[in-house]
Amino acid sequence: MFVTPRSCFLASTAAVLALAFSAVASTATAQTPYLQVPSWEPKYTAIVMDARSGEVLYTQRADSPRYPASITKIMTLYLAFGELAAGRLHPSDMVVVSPHAAAQAPSKLGLRAGENISVDDAMHAVAVKSANDMAVVLAERIGGTESRFAALMTVKAQQLGMSNSQFVNANGLPDSRQISTARDIAILSRAVIRDFPQYYGYFSQEAFTFRGQTMVNHNGLLGHMPGVDGLKTGFTNAAGFNLSASAMRNGHRLIAVVLGGSTRAARNANVEGLLLTGFDIEERRDRGERILVTQNLFEAAPQVAYAANGHVTAEEGDDSDPIDLVLTRAAHRPGPVMASVPIFSRPEAPKAVVGKWWVQVGEFRSRDSARSQIESVSHKFARVFDNAEGSVDGAGRSYRAVFSGMTEAAARTACSTVKSRGIPCIAGGRG
Repeated sequence: MFVTPRSCFLASTAAVLALAFSAVASTATAQTPYLQVPSWEPKYTAIVMDARSGEVLYTQRADSPRYPASITKIMTLYLAFGELAAGRLHPSDMVVVSPHAAAQAPSKLGLRAGENISVDDAMHAVAVKSANDMAVVLAERIGGTESRFAALMTVKAQQLGMSNSQFVNANGLPDSRQISTARDIAILSRAVIRDFPQYYGYFSQEAFTFRGQTMVNHNGLLGHMPGVDGLKTGFTNAAGFNLSASAMRNGHRLIAVVLGGSTRAARNANVEGLLLTGFDIEERRDRGERILVTQNLFEAAPQVAYAANGHVTAEEGDDSDPIDLVLTRAAHRPGPVMASVPIFSRPEAPKAVVGKWWVQVGEFRSRDSARSQIESVSHKFARVFDNAEGSVDGAGRSYRAVFSGMTEAAARTACSTVKSRGIPCIAGGRG
């Protein structure tokens, strides 16, 4: 039988897929870790990394497992970039939307099963629109099936050193088995910049037009914070608001990852603050200052986002919302800042969310009402909840507005304060 180069390639690809799938599928099915974040441990995790050296400038629970949500798509596109670089995939290639891809939940491009789309348009839709259907289209084109592609994602994660990540789908839609960490996402983001600089521009597009419809990038820092030129946002109710962003200034490129932000605006402001602090550190090093332990030069992330009018900005919806809120440039900008301490003295310890106590400020019949209560209380009592993480706990017809990560003293003080203003409050915890 005559064997063509194409058939050899297909056979070798099938062998690699089979090996990857068999190596990972047993783990993915045998281990079904329903990620349980205790009520006293905030979802928030963060890391700042120097993209060139890999040096970690700042971490907060960076190795704690979290749901990556749509940040998953960075890995989806990383594998697609690899196929482009190897010549096995071309931007002009046309791919067919399968029924499985068309059935994905929003955010999506919304093509019907059987329709065609170019690889280039599909990748832009994934990077800009965060289109869940197009992530599956690419996964099926590369891996044959989404599950086999997810196995390749996990294998690649292990090869890159993402030791705490596991993937079971290509788009980040909710699945208790799909987990990662802030550190792993930073490693992945760095790998994209390092390995495929020629394709990094997909993450830099502020907007994408398809069939006459213009879609705005969900990364609200693009075009608003000088130097920011990628990567990806994500949101699910379980994950919170996630963002991996990279920026370049004065010859330095930094990557900041925040997982579990309480609102989109707070997440964006926090990432901006982390990047600004990191660049300040790099500039001071360029001037000859011996800054060796940068962790102590960051302050804890704030949990309150202020709009230009000074009021807390309430947000609803998910990563599919077409417009991110523009960050205020007021002097009182939320976000980490440099601590005013001598470089060689023992710096004051940064504020941190380390407590195991929580405060409940109301129980409601809808998630929206509970979230509004969190926003309102955060604004009215910013001082006592400055280092707490607001979240909605519950399901069905019972949703509790909770602030967690507090010390016992802080929780009792906060509860006493809000009660004095006629707001019901319950404090509890351990340790």
